[in-house]
Amino acid sequence: MSRTLLTDLVMLEGGTPVPSQVLVADGRVEVISRGRTSALDGVDAEVLSLDGALLTPGLVDLHDHLREPGQEVKETIATGTAAAARGGWTTVCAMPNTVPDPHSPELLGEMLRRFAADGVVKVLPISPITVGLVSEDLVDLPAQVQAGAVAFSNDGKGVQSAGVMYDAMRAAAVLGRPVAAHAEDDSLVRGGVLNDGRRALELGLPGITRLAETVQVVRDLAIAEQTGAHYHLCHASTRESIRAVRRAQADGVHATAEAAPHHLLLADEDIPADDGQYKMNPPLRTRDDVEAMVEGLCDGTIGAIATDNAPHTAAEKDCSMRDAAFGVITNEHTFALLHTAFVLPGRFRLDQLVHWLTDGPADLFGLTEAGRLRVGGPADLAAFDLAREVTVDPESFAGKGRNSPFRGRRVLGDCILTMVDGVIVHSNRKDRP
Repeated sequence: MSRTLLTDLVMLEGGTPVPSQVLVADGRVEVISRGRTSALDGVDAEVLSLDGALLTPGLVDLHDHLREPGQEVKETIATGTAAAARGGWTTVCAMPNTVPDPHSPELLGEMLRRFAADGVVKVLPISPITVGLVSEDLVDLPAQVQAGAVAFSNDGKGVQSAGVMYDAMRAAAVLGRPVAAHAEDDSLVRGGVLNDGRRALELGLPGITRLAETVQVVRDLAIAEQTGAHYHLCHASTRESIRAVRRAQADGVHATAEAAPHHLLLADEDIPADDGQYKMNPPLRTRDDVEAMVEGLCDGTIGAIATDNAPHTAAEKDCSMRDAAFGVITNEHTFALLHTAFVLPGRFRLDQLVHWLTDGPADLFGLTEAGRLRVGGPADLAAFDLAREVTVDPESFAGKGRNSPFRGRRVLGDCILTMVDGVIVHSNRKDRP
C-alpha cells in the first residue's frame, strides 16, 4: 500500500485555520487528524511537510479551454492540464471550441481518450449545443450525455436562435444536465473590441454594448423557466445580467452563474493602452459591474469562480485590440490573485474564496466526487502558502499561453502542492528546487 502523510499544514474548520495532518493511501484520503497533537505521528508513510500551508480540496474549474485537438499551437491537453495543476486545479471542465468540436459520441469519446492519456488532472468534457458551435444543427443531447458530457455549451459563441436554445433546454432538462451559456447577441457586437464606455472613446476603439450580453441572459432565463432546464451563465460581466439571474432565482428558475477572475479584478478603466492582452469576451466592464459581481458572490447569486482560461499565441495578443484574439490566462495564479485582492483586505473570508473554487462549482454541475476533502474520498487536494509572495511571470507559466494582463503583479498565496488521486502533479515546496 502506497501511503503519504501530509504534515505541518492547516485546514479550515468553518472559517478557522486549524493545524492538521492528512494520511493518503492508495489514492484516497484515509485519515484526517486535526489539532496540534496527532495520532498519525510515527505512522508508516512517506512524510511531506507543507511548512504551514493551507490545505484545501483540489480546485474545480467549470470553464477551461484546452485547445486540443486542432489548436495545439496555443495549448495541448498535456500543457493545459499542467497549467491547471500549477494553480491547484484538480478537476477542469473542457469547453468544446476545438477543431473539430466534439459534436458526436465518437468525437467526444476520442476527446476522453486524449484526456486520459495526456491529462495530469481530471478533465470532464462539455458538449457543444450545436454542431460547429455556430449552426442551428442541434447535437444528439442524450447520446452526448451517454458518452460522458457533463454539460452543454457553445462557449465563445452565443446561441443566436431562441428556437434552438428552447429545443436544447427542453432536452437538457430531461437529461438533468446544465446548459452553460455564453450570452452574446451578435447583432449588438458590431465589431466591438472592449466595453462601450469612456475608455473605448479615449482609446478610439469600437465598443461592445452591455446589452449584447444582457438581452440573451433575459431571453435564456425565460426559456429556462418555461422548460425547467438548469441554465448556467458563463462569465457574467454586467450588473443587469446578475440582477436578472437573481430575480429568476427568486422566482424558482434553476439558474446559476459563474464569475471569471479577470472580471473581478479589473475594470475597463484599468486598460492602460490599446493592448491586446486586455481583450477578452465578455470585455472588462465598469467598476460598478465589478462591484455587482462581488455582491453577487457574497449573496449567493453567483455560485462559483471559473477561469475561462483562454491561451493564445504571442502573435494573436501582442498587437492592437482591433486585431487581437479574445481571451486571457489566469488559472496558474487564480487563488493567489483573489486571495491578495479580496481576502487580505477583508472583502472575502478565506473560507468563502475556497468554497467558490471547490465545492461551490462542483455542486453547480453535480460533480459529487470533486471539490471535497473527506475521509474515503479521492486524494485530490491543493496546498497554498498564504505567506509566500510571488510575481506573476508569464515566461514561467506551465501552459503555452503567455497572454496575461496580470504580468508583474505581486501576489500572496502561491500553490505549492497539487495531488490528483494521491499522485503529486505539481510541487513548489521550499525543499524542492
